[in-house]
Amino acid sequence: MIIAIDGPSGAGKSTLGRRLAQALNLLYIDTGSMYRAVALAVMESSINAKDDLAVGLLAERVNVDLEGDPDSLRVTLEGRDVSDMIRSEAVTEMSSIVSTIPQVRRAMVKRQRELGQRGAVMNGRDIGTVVFPDADVKFFLTAVPQERAARRFNEERAADPKANFEETFADMTERDRRDETRADSPLKVADDAIVVDSTGLSIDEVFEKMMAAVEEKTGHPGGTPK
Repeated sequence: MIIAIDGPSGAGKSTLGRRLAQALNLLYIDTGSMYRAVALAVMESSINAKDDLAVGLLAERVNVDLEGDPDSLRVTLEGRDVSDMIRSEAVTEMSSIVSTIPQVRRAMVKRQRELGQRGAVMNGRDIGTVVFPDADVKFFLTAVPQERAARRFNEERAADPKANFEETFADMTERDRRDETRADSPLKVADDAIVVDSTGLSIDEVFEKMMAAVEEKTGHPGGTPK
């Protein structure tokens, strides 16, 4: 079974994706981490990030993989654990740039489809529209921009007490613009996606809504397909 979770930054995709994967005993795939790994590969190389062709060729040849259970997911780049390194602000900024390159997206989509063959909960920005358009259940998570930025700011402040909310909000707004306007696989709601607005809701409340939707779609508690 494939469950697709799409949505903008700060919507709760990662947290809820991990919880769904645990509850349904499925592989958890955070596609954003894969783009971050490519971004790190670009930063560690001599490639100019503005050279779309070179970046695309790099994305095609590097080995990006995901290992472990949902709560201890490890991202590897050429067999090296880069789970912590890809969370830096510099990598985040670079990933939002390289992820707009069509060749990079095609390379990652191919890898994501390979990983998802065993069944998975997969989150990203084009899962239900491009990667797995025939997913069993599709969600589109969203929330008002201010609340999404507040969530991201709280995460950043935990790592850096000097984090600034206005900068976080501006960065998130620019990321949203890039995701929604890129020519290749833009962020949009799939026609058959279940839209879940998490504004003002707790993670538990949203999780319950999503599990109920999975049960309704599949016909059985725990998400067993019909």
